Amino acid sequence: MCLCYAVVIALYLGASGALTSQPLISDNGESQSKAAEHLKSIRMAEMTWPDIKSAVEQGYTTVVVAVGSTEQHGPHLPTMTDTRIGDELAHRVALKLGHILQATTITVGCSRHHFGFPGTLSLRDETLSMILLDYIDSLIRSGFKKIVFIPMHGGNFPTVRATLKEAQTIHPGIEIIGVTDIAKLFECLTSASAEFGIPANESGSHAGECETSLMMALEKNLVIKERFAPGYVGLTGEKELKTISEQGMQAVTKNGVLGDPGKASADKGEIYLDRLTEFLIREIKKQSQ
Repeated sequence: MCLCYAVVIALYLGASGALTSQPLISDNGESQSKAAEHLKSIRMAEMTWPDIKSAVEQGYTTVVVAVGSTEQHGPHLPTMTDTRIGDELAHRVALKLGHILQATTITVGCSRHHFGFPGTLSLRDETLSMILLDYIDSLIRSGFKKIVFIPMHGGNFPTVRATLKEAQTIHPGIEIIGVTDIAKLFECLTSASAEFGIPANESGSHAGECETSLMMALEKNLVIKERFAPGYVGLTGEKELKTISEQGMQAVTKNGVLGDPGKASADKGEIYLDRLTEFLIREIKKQSQ
């Protein structure tokens, strides 16, 4: 995630400015869960085109897309960490809000600062921007009126933010929303860790306690506890971020970790997932008409 962590939630597509076919958000948990009962899956990758067409016609005109990454996450977490967390959060948000389908998660992002560690894949900023624009165009053609992008890698946030602004100009009749405030996201995570007495520097912004807990809740078999070790646990300020940007993560942390995974647990991870889901939904509500 690496403060890097990002979760974009949002591109909300709303044709002709009027959101008519579905309630924007329901606060009733029971009714939310019933919204998708008649569908075998809300994941478009698991659906046929006739089923997607039928769902759209029945009011599923909002779609959510996570934007992840494939990059090193220390010696103990898999390279798909951001993608897996983003995909899960997108799914939970879609279910909570109701009448929303989930498009295929974007699995590679802007991760050049992780090239010092093998296995990292990265897109150029302009490449990710074109992918986002093509996603938007494709989803509009399928009949979706609102699109929600959820980035879960910090390196993607500037590109996502700029691209959503461009997309709004390209599609003036479409409502486009982006939750791209990484500072708020990081605050959500560190606040959750603080409730367990874990300071922000240990909770970390990349492969630390918080992110490791999330992955223990989602993919425990892929988390290698024997390799838990603190990485850089000092201040991550402008100086450190500049060093990472210019020289790569390896210039700040030898094992690729910002934080300390030592106190991570699956139980905490489940709580963090709930908090993140609540955070994303709040941010969507703020920006929705």
